[in-house]
Amino acid sequence: MSSRVITEWNPEDKEFWEKKGKAIANRNLWISIPALLLAFSVWMVWSVVVVNLPNIGFKFDPNKLFWLAALPGLTGATLRIFYSFMVPIFGGRKWTTISTASLLILAIGIGFAVRDPNTSYSTMLILALLCGFGGGNFASSMANISFFFPKAQKGTALGLNAGLGNLGVSAMQFLVPLVITTGMFSALCGDPQLCIVKGVSRSIWLQNAGFVWVPLILASTIAAWFGMNDIANAKASFKEQSIIFKRRHNWIMCWLYLGTFGSFIGYSAGLPLLIKSQFPAVNPTQYAFLGPLVGALARPLGGWLADKIGGATVTFWNFIVMAAAVFGVLFFLPHSGMGGNFWGFLALFIFLFFTTGIGNGSTFRMIPVIFLTERQRDAQGKGAEAQEQAVKDANKESAAVLGFTSAFAAYGAFFIPKSFGSSIAATGGPDAALYGFIIFYVSCIVMTWWYYSRKNAEMPC
Repeated sequence: MSSRVITEWNPEDKEFWEKKGKAIANRNLWISIPALLLAFSVWMVWSVVVVNLPNIGFKFDPNKLFWLAALPGLTGATLRIFYSFMVPIFGGRKWTTISTASLLILAIGIGFAVRDPNTSYSTMLILALLCGFGGGNFASSMANISFFFPKAQKGTALGLNAGLGNLGVSAMQFLVPLVITTGMFSALCGDPQLCIVKGVSRSIWLQNAGFVWVPLILASTIAAWFGMNDIANAKASFKEQSIIFKRRHNWIMCWLYLGTFGSFIGYSAGLPLLIKSQFPAVNPTQYAFLGPLVGALARPLGGWLADKIGGATVTFWNFIVMAAAVFGVLFFLPHSGMGGNFWGFLALFIFLFFTTGIGNGSTFRMIPVIFLTERQRDAQGKGAEAQEQAVKDANKESAAVLGFTSAFAAYGAFFIPKSFGSSIAATGGPDAALYGFIIFYVSCIVMTWWYYSRKNAEMPC
């Protein structure tokens, strides 16, 4: 068991788990978390960078800025589709090392690009697209951690990995506004830019928004290579994993997770520019990090609640609260340029982030339970060997589904900020986009109730 490749792994065996499994699983989890946190930080860094670009001389109109904030979500979601299947092919240790190291390209590229206001918009678009590498990491990270823990602890373990990993968004939105005010890398990375806001000039080092992550990424890459493990019996080809595309519950959970994680990451990407457009007197970088912080911290709580009272029950009621929270956000927005209450808006948006975190944890607890139950039903009455194989198949399928649903949901990082931008361009405000989100949450309420939470549901979980 000291080898980096584990040949026998059975976390459902209580004796094995207590003697050997728990320590190995926890070590892999606590190395995975900072790697995922850095991935989220780099993925969403444009949400803060775009707010500062006009202040240092970049001549991009609001629509172009919304595109830069949205594009990392588009490529991140698409890459997650491929990353979903990489852990069983390459192994969790190897893939975590490779995917974490790839973040260096983005951090260094952004650092150099923002130093010159003459950098072309096409170059910025390419860098925004490449930031999708950070978004892709979530799918492989969650698939990997799902192999290490027994069914009874998957909700908590996945909630910790995802929730503390999601903190990367908030950490970035808090840290970047601070580091760009200092010349901490100026000896290596260049002079400051002149930032002009409301006629007041000051120096900022926007390149630090990229460069600050470089030493952290290097440390995390080394930790993954020397500290994590590959599980031999978790190996599977893409062909073996592709069975999930024939599983109906894969597609249902994609829809539900779009409602939870898609909302979390989409609001994270869009909130700074939304604040700037609706409340021009407010500095969005002072407050935008609070929502992702609350949402990330709530995710482990959602996983824990789902372990205790059932993922479907938590998810059903959570979607109802999410829809109500959006109505609250609408109430506090300015309309026709009049009225509005920023503090009410911010409070309701932070509460909305809290509900996304709870739903993220509860939906991801549902997936392993659904697929284990389904495979065990198929193997019922076929003997102990068939039941043992059912558990192995369920672990591989649920890992692939965890990754694939996260890929599908990550498109929220593109569509939500783009919906805000399109709604503002077409109607002068974001109301139309928010009403569309409410309609979507209603569809999630109905699907959760019908398939999972009602009495005599097809797959109670």
